Parts: sequence; structure tokens; C-alpha cells
Amino acid sequence: MRNNRIGIKLGSVIITVFLIVLLFLGFAIDKMFTNFYTAEMRKETEEIASHFTVMANATDVTSEQTMMTFAEFSNVSIFNILDNGTVNLHSGVHDSADRSFIRSSDLDKIFGGKIVSLMYKDPEGHRYFVSGQPVTKGGVITSALYVMASTEQMEQSLSGVRNLLVLSGMGAFLLAMGITWIIAQVLSRPLLQMQKATRKIAVGELETRLEITSRDELGSLAEAINDLAADLQHYRDSRQELFSNISHDLRTPITYLEGYSRVVKDHLYETEEEKDRYLDIIYQEAVRLQHLVDDVFDLAKMEEGKISLLEEELNLSDLTEQAVQKVKLKAKEKGLALSFESSGPVTLVRGDGKRMEQIVLNLLENAIRYTEKGSIQAGLQYAGSSVILSVEDTGIGIPEEDLPYIFERFYRVEKSRARQFGGTGLGLSIVKKLAELQGGKIKVTSRLGGGTRFEVYFQRQPDPGGHSK
Repeated sequence: MRNNRIGIKLGSVIITVFLIVLLFLGFAIDKMFTNFYTAEMRKETEEIASHFTVMANATDVTSEQTMMTFAEFSNVSIFNILDNGTVNLHSGVHDSADRSFIRSSDLDKIFGGKIVSLMYKDPEGHRYFVSGQPVTKGGVITSALYVMASTEQMEQSLSGVRNLLVLSGMGAFLLAMGITWIIAQVLSRPLLQMQKATRKIAVGELETRLEITSRDELGSLAEAINDLAADLQHYRDSRQELFSNISHDLRTPITYLEGYSRVVKDHLYETEEEKDRYLDIIYQEAVRLQHLVDDVFDLAKMEEGKISLLEEELNLSDLTEQAVQKVKLKAKEKGLALSFESSGPVTLVRGDGKRMEQIVLNLLENAIRYTEKGSIQAGLQYAGSSVILSVEDTGIGIPEEDLPYIFERFYRVEKSRARQFGGTGLGLSIVKKLAELQGGKIKVTSRLGGGTRFEVYFQRQPDPGGHSK
């Protein structure tokens, strides 16, 4: 328990709550028994006083002796007080000289025909129930009869009940402590496991996983921690691969630039044609390097939400046709058939024209890059409330297990062959980000060796009447 602070706190809270409930329950039970015994003794004392009053009302001589005998038998004390305050009769163990319980206000009530009940404590500390009732003869109240019953037996009974309550409470408290310790251990164990796991994750041990399968909030929290660790691990691996890919993709053009520029600088060429060829390589690698840097910065801006869009109403059919014309020469150089078709009534969409063209160009260039023979089909379908931009090729295709990751930065399906196709490895990531920034979404279907189809969905621009144009 030394290191289990959460268990100590949890146990302390449970024990404190249980102790408060136990004390209130004990107090309530004690109060209930006290009130019960008090009410019963008061009722008994008043009944005895009523019997003595009936006896006192009798006119025969033996009634007085009978009262005294009954008082001794009932273990009570009686006082018969005349209207002038004189004690006419006394019987019982109580000292006849002690009359402090007799108050003038009570006598006035009794001689007024009322019954008086009170609790009295004598100078020695003994407690009594006192009941005073009027004694009548011939319809006239002649005296007041006081009956005093000791509460000693009642207090002994209450003391026994209180002892039983204390012993029961102590037993319940000890039992509760044991149960609470077990509960605190059971409930805090998953939290301690989560604490250790999160500390390991914080220091970089991202392979850490929790084995908590309970179907409650703790199980949901453990599952969330596992998901977080998996995401962080994937992010770390992606970041390492990102740095590796950036360094490689930067190193390759820089090596070409350095090598061929030195050849030109040191005049290590034989003809002007060879020199021009080296200069052309330097230019192409510089352009490639510029594209890589631009793509990295664009993607960083999009992920940080710092890219600004100039939204306007666009005709995607015209925009896509223009993009097809721009890449037609690249497709022709590889012997690929490139076509564009549009179906449905042409309607406008809202977006940034430059960024929308970038989406189409990236998809088309990606298709040309990974298609060695066959055709590439670009299309627009106006259906319902959406416009679907599609680019389909007959290229090398993508394995099913790689499909969920192709939109990640620098992700390469075949890492050993991927760089031979060129490109920065960021095109599809940029397409996905740009589509999402403009309210669109992208889907991909592919079959290894059977080509790939990308579909980008955009919302059609509604007309003033609330329908799509």
C-alpha cells in the first residue's frame, strides 16, 4: 500500500463514508430504543399512578395500607400531598424529606384536574419518572398523588443495547476495513497499470500495451491508451521514415547537382553536346529539388491550417479538360492513351481554382508515373448533390494491405522500386489535404497488376431555390 496512493485515497473515502453512515445509524438506533423505553416507562408509571388514585379515592381504612403494600411491591414511591402542601402519605424507598420534585405550578395543574408527568433527578444523581394525578372524593379534588418510578432498570437495559451497538459497530467497521482494502486494491490496480504504462509511453517505450479487458470506463480508458500508444508508435515510425525519405530525396538531386556541376566547372566534357546534356540534367534535378521543397512546405501549411483558399464558383469540366491537356505530352511520351469524359448536366462547385487544378494534375501525373502501358481515363460525373472526379489507370496497382497508407507522406508501396518512378512521394498526401480543405473526400480502389481508380467527391453548388444547379 506504500506506493498505492490511489488505493489509500479510495479506501479512506470509502471507510470515511461507511464510518459516517455507521455513526448516524448507531445514533438513530440508540435514539429509537431510548424513546421506546422512555415512552413505555412513562406509560407504565402513569398506569400505576392511575391505580393508586383509584385506591386513594376509596373511603375504607384498609385502602391506605393496601396502597403502601402495592407501592413496595411495585418498587415505586408514592406521595399524597394535600392542597396546603402537607404530605398526607408517603411510601417507598425515596427519601420523604426530598420534595424538590413537587412544584407549585404542577400542584396547581393537578388540583385543576390535570395529570402531570416529568423526569426528576435527585441530589444523589438517581433519575425517576414522576406522574402526578388528582385524588377526588365526592367529586372534589382533595389531594395530589405523586408516583415516582426509578429509571435504573431502563438505563441498564439501554446500557446493554448501547454496548451491543458498539460491539456490532466495531465488528462491522473491522469487516468494512477488510472489504474496503480488497475493493481499493481491485479498483486501483488497473489505474496503477495505466500509470506505469503511460510513464513508459512518455519515455518512448511506445510498444507498451495494457491488457485490461473490462467492459466499463476503465476498460474504455485502457483501450484509449492503447490506441494512443499505437498512434504515437505509427507517428514515430512515419516521422523516422519521413526524415529518411526527405534526406534520401534531397541527397539524390544534390549529388547530381554537385557531380555534374563539377564536370561542367572543370571542363571534363568532350563536346558541347555533352556539356548541354549535363546542364540539362542539372536543370532537371534543380526543378525536382524545387518541387520537393514546395510540396513539403505546402503540406506543412495545410496540416497547420495556414494555407488560404480563394473560393469561387468553378466549372470542373473545363478545369479538368485543361489539366488533361497539360499532361497529354507526358502520356504520349510513354505511349499511353489519355482521355476525358463528363456525364450529367454540368453544374458549378465552390472551391479554389488553383488548388482544384493541383488535385487533378497530381492525380493525373501519379497515374502516368505508375502506368507503363495501357490507358488513363479521367472523368466527371454529376449525380445528385455530388460531383465525382475520377482518374483511373491500367498501371501496376496497389496491394490491398497498402491502401490505407497511400495518403501518408512519403509512403511508398514498393520501397525498393518506388524511386525509379520519380516524384516526391507527397502528391497523394497533398491531394487528400486539398480535397478535405475544400469540403471533399477521396476514395481509392486498386488491384495489384490491374490498375487503380481514384474518386474525389465534391458538393454541387445549390441554386437560390435550395436545389443543385
